[in-house]
Formats: sequence, C-alpha cells, structure tokens
Amino acid sequence: MYAIKNVLNMIWNVIQTITIMDIVDILLMSYLVYLAIKLIRETRANQLIKGILIIAAAYIVSTTIGLKSISYIIKSILDVGLLAILIMFQPEIRRALEKAGRAKFGINFLNFSDNSDELTKKWNTAIEAICDSCVDLSASKTGALIVIERKTKLGEQIENGTILNANPSKELFGNIFYPNTPLHDGAVIMRDGIILAAACFLPKPQKEELINKKLGSRHRAAIGMSENSDAIIIVVSEETGQISIAENGVLVRDYTRFMLNEYLHEAILPKPADTKKKFPVRRFFSKGDDKK
Repeated sequence: MYAIKNVLNMIWNVIQTITIMDIVDILLMSYLVYLAIKLIRETRANQLIKGILIIAAAYIVSTTIGLKSISYIIKSILDVGLLAILIMFQPEIRRALEKAGRAKFGINFLNFSDNSDELTKKWNTAIEAICDSCVDLSASKTGALIVIERKTKLGEQIENGTILNANPSKELFGNIFYPNTPLHDGAVIMRDGIILAAACFLPKPQKEELINKKLGSRHRAAIGMSENSDAIIIVVSEETGQISIAENGVLVRDYTRFMLNEYLHEAILPKPADTKKKFPVRRFFSKGDDKK
C-alpha cells in the first residue's frame, strides 16, 4: 500500500511540473510515432522491426544470464544498427520523404510555369488526345500505359526510355502502342502537356505480394509507379479493354471516356476546392482481371 502511494505521489508531482510546451512536445512525438507505425505497416519494414526487437531481447537475456560472447556479438550488431536501418529501410524512408515533399500547405502548388494559361491550354489539348486514344485503344484491346508527371520528377524512368518531346495526338498514341512496334513495350511519360518519352520501364510495387495475381504487368507497373510518385498512370488492358487509373498506390478500373476526361481535368488543372468532384468507380481486384 505504501509503495502504491509513493507511485501515485510521483505521478502527481510529474503532472504538476508539466508545461504547455511539454504537452505540445508529447503530442508532436505521438504524431511522429503514429506516422512511423503507418509507414511500416504492411511493408517489409514490419518484419525488419520484429527482427530488431528479437535481437534486442536476445541481448538483454544474454547479458542478464552472463553469456559474454553472445552479448558481445549482439552488441557489435546493435552498434551499427542505425546504419543498417538506413540501408534496409531505404525504400520506406524515401517514400516517406517524397510524401512529405508533396504535402500541400494551404495552396495547391502545381507544376505550372510562369505562363500558366499557355500550359493549361496544352493540357486541355493533351487530355482530349489521351481520352480519344484510350477509347480507340480500348475498342481494339490494345494495351497502353500512360504516365502523367506532376510534382515528383520522373527523370530516372525517363532516362531508360526514348525521348520524343512530341505533341500528343490520337494517332501518335496509336502508333506508339501498336503491337510489336519498337516503342510499344513500356510506358509513355507526359510532362507539361507533351509526350516527353516512350518505352519507359516503371518500378515494381512495394506490396506486390498483396496484389491480385491475376493483374498483369501493366497494372502492376502502374501501381508501382503510383506508390513511388504522385503521378497519374492510365492503363488500357489488352485482355479486356478496360481503362484504369492508378494513383497513390490504388488502381481504379472501369473508366468511360467521360469519367476519364473529368478525372484528368480535376487532377491536373487547377480548380477551386469547392468544385472538386468524386467519381464512384470500382477499385482494383474487380472482375475481368487480365494478364497484361
């Protein structure tokens, strides 16, 4: 009873010394812990952290019972733990920093140059070309993969493709994605309303083991690219002709021309916050999963 009373007195003493800045500090630290948990959840970092905790527990046990050689080895491993964590968690850390860099603070900062009217006109033309070509490619069941760059620059993917710097058109998209042509295998990357490069290879998704195995290479590449950037990726299935969009790691399917046009205008061009619309479409893993 006396011990419990001492513990309660200690807690009360601590509470009495808490200041406003201490509360702010605790709230900020709690939020950072929440973000860290959210980052590692359902990723390979989850398993790595479990491994680190097991090693730490083994070190405590070996030190307690006097296993000197085991304790020394584990201590040596833990001494370089920070560097090991940075190396092992590199994809997760990179993704977290990219998300922080893409965060919006009050103003919708888009990649518009000084002459935003001219760029808006370019994107209006480009969106019409994208929609027309996707409808034609869907009708002929010709596979296509179109990446629309936004804040995150895609220089790494552009370098492994073929630079075009061409104005988009239905005919050009048709020639690029026509089967067995030199540029059909890979993605088209668009920047500032033009086709910057074609035949670009995209990264694999971080959670590939969680994706429906019936989804083919194009859809997986689209999900992977959307996980690693804020790009919008449009996929046309050569199996079913379905038009899909991947954004922020989520693939949404069954777009019509009207829905695609509205979505691209809403996502690419600047609009007042109160005019934004939502389009009820089915998410991935829906029926008709194809093989490419």
